Amino acid sequence: MFGFQNEESGLGRDPETTLFAQAQAGCSESINELMQRHERIVHWVVRRQWLLTLPYEEALQAGRYGLWRAILGYDPGRGNAFSTYAYQAIMKHVWAAVKSEQRRLRREVPAGILVLFCYQPGCDPAGLRDQQEITESLLELVRRLPKRLRLVIRAYYGLKGKEPQTLQAMGEQLGVSGERVRQLRNEALVWLRQPAHSQALRSLLARHNQAQYELADRLAQAWLKRRGGRNGRP
Repeated sequence: MFGFQNEESGLGRDPETTLFAQAQAGCSESINELMQRHERIVHWVVRRQWLLTLPYEEALQAGRYGLWRAILGYDPGRGNAFSTYAYQAIMKHVWAAVKSEQRRLRREVPAGILVLFCYQPGCDPAGLRDQQEITESLLELVRRLPKRLRLVIRAYYGLKGKEPQTLQAMGEQLGVSGERVRQLRNEALVWLRQPAHSQALRSLLARHNQAQYELADRLAQAWLKRRGGRNGRP
């Protein structure tokens, strides 16, 4: 089924039923032997999976864990080929790793902050291309903020996998009111949205055009008006 010969019937080889029994009894040498014999199944499965942003080597490690679990759970007496049984276990753990990577990206690139550039709800980073580039571009953009604004944005959106904080909690840490933190957050958002600052990220998000620039400028002017400032760019 998967292009592998049935090793259990190969002439001149040790019966694998004995190796499986020894491995399941805790024999590390038998486990290592079986892992080496069937390593190619891991590569075969990983090459055929949609890994999204999961690095190939990390997918291999997840697949090897699945192979190890398959070795410990396989029952030769049931008549199924080990390659068929291992395929399911390997695929399960590779996909679990892919999903874990997607959850990590959702934490690192919160949808809330991307809405600043998408201008629509439900902007899910898992559905965007070049997610790693988006992550790096966003974090680099935030690093360019003035220090106080940078701290507020990182804490409010929970960047780098941290739990988002409330305005009140951030105010207590900074020694200001929650309302003042809200003002700092809005000031930072206006800065981040400006096309002059966010061109690289906008290109990745396909929000790099004149209409988007004009919208960003209108939002900035509205913020300045609410703040009581003069007409002009922040």
